[in-house]
Amino acid sequence: MAAITRSGESFGDRLYQRLTDIPTWVLWAIVAVWTVPSLGLFANSFRNRDAQRNDAFWNILSEREGTLENYQTVLGAGATSDLSDSLVTSLAISVPATIIPIAFAAFAAYGFAWIDFPGRKWLFIATVSLLAIPLQVALIPLLQLYGDGDPFGGAHLTIPFSDKTVTLLPLNNLASSPASVWLTHTGFAMPFAIFLLHNYISQLPGELFESARIDGANHFGIFWRLVLPLSIPALASFAIFQFLWTWNDYLIANTMLQGASSAPTTVRIANLAGDFDNTDHLLTSAAFVQAFVPLVVFFSLQRFFVRGLLAGSVKG
Repeated sequence: MAAITRSGESFGDRLYQRLTDIPTWVLWAIVAVWTVPSLGLFANSFRNRDAQRNDAFWNILSEREGTLENYQTVLGAGATSDLSDSLVTSLAISVPATIIPIAFAAFAAYGFAWIDFPGRKWLFIATVSLLAIPLQVALIPLLQLYGDGDPFGGAHLTIPFSDKTVTLLPLNNLASSPASVWLTHTGFAMPFAIFLLHNYISQLPGELFESARIDGANHFGIFWRLVLPLSIPALASFAIFQFLWTWNDYLIANTMLQGASSAPTTVRIANLAGDFDNTDHLLTSAAFVQAFVPLVVFFSLQRFFVRGLLAGSVKG
């Protein structure tokens, strides 16, 4: 519950009032300063290697010698710098890694918020506490679990006083495949997804659910017909977060996809500079090609973003 001041206003109300008192020109000045590096990157994406190295990016206005050669190179079929296959790989990773956590976390968040069962509070605390586990410490164990060149990968349990082995998770063929990447992202996204969606779903009016139960609806019916439609802002907010994280990830992809025939855009772009920086001028155009899909996703869902992000943070 939000803190209440002596005047009866919540902290959220006071913060909103202070933000609205900031002059508009100050906000526009911050936006302009924040945008300058992106504008420089965008301008250089239309310049050749010599122009990028010798002149400032704003000279493109006086030179008027912009070219699409960089974009044609990074999107050229069959070229060593072609990003077409890596874009497909990035989609094959990002889409499952976004949809699967939402599907499981929405069920779990509803259960923690509205289903009374023994140990619910402590189980929720334990789930959220998993956010404190660093991703880096799990990469090597997960790589071994997926079968890093080992046909006996996966999780196995040897029965005591016996030669029998029971396979718990048959994951021996997932190493160096996109599935190993989106499974890793899914696992580490679940605690935050459950936390975010729980904050939103727990604030939904309980009278609405009571009326549904009186009409004979069970938990699944309530979840499917009421909770999901009402939770679209929170679902869209997490979808934006998760898609951006997975699309822009380099560490997990570079670890799990070593030796793979196709790598996501982040790995391919990192290798674009070449051994002798002969193709470093392509980094600017490749960056904007890689950023196009996240921008489309963000602007498609941005009207839900603020509402879902602040869900449950203040209570009037």
